[in-house]
Amino acid sequence: MKLLLVEDDPSMQTALRRALQSRGMDVQTCGDGRAALGRWQQVAPDVVLLDLSLPGLDGLQVLEQARRAGLTTPVLILTARGTVGDRIIGLNSGADDYLPKPFDLDELEARLRALHRRRAESDTESSPAPLLLGQLRYEKQSGAIYHDDKVMELTPREAALLHALMARPGHAVSKEQLFEMVFPGELDVQYEAVEVVVYRLRKKLADTGVTLMTLRGLGYLLKAG
Repeated sequence: MKLLLVEDDPSMQTALRRALQSRGMDVQTCGDGRAALGRWQQVAPDVVLLDLSLPGLDGLQVLEQARRAGLTTPVLILTARGTVGDRIIGLNSGADDYLPKPFDLDELEARLRALHRRRAESDTESSPAPLLLGQLRYEKQSGAIYHDDKVMELTPREAALLHALMARPGHAVSKEQLFEMVFPGELDVQYEAVEVVVYRLRKKLADTGVTLMTLRGLGYLLKAG
């Protein structure tokens, strides 16, 4: 199992990493909310173990942005906030399970493996075909985008924009449509913010054989070759 551990307390992070590695898990770690989103896409984990009290973005914000970006990896929230209300908020934000601190390591392992097993069974029963465009591949189950066989290092907004365009290859997608997909519910952001994401994404696509084109008055589209 490939696990992404997002925990800002250094001693807790180290102890959990060593304990879970000793139980046969491949553990990647991150201690910052904003960095966690990028690492999530880069690592393409099987399960995410997510603390709520994080610098940069708290755990719920990380989870909400990841889900909006299309990252469907199972998430177990691990936190000192143990009230019923907190658990409900976490589950409604897209978490798959919730374990309050302090916890038993055997129970943590069992819950992580249960999430991994359910995900594997679901993938076996229904494995949607990936989106393909030239040398790019979007894996719907993990939400990761690959160039050849390497995961692209994209921000959640870049990934959301690229996914939206890959879903309609050869067709223009308007700035307004992209705005709704990249900045859902963000009322304090202007439409022009899409252009910033397009500019950054275009630079990352430079060596992939896929071009992000601007069609004046129509929007944006991807073209391979």
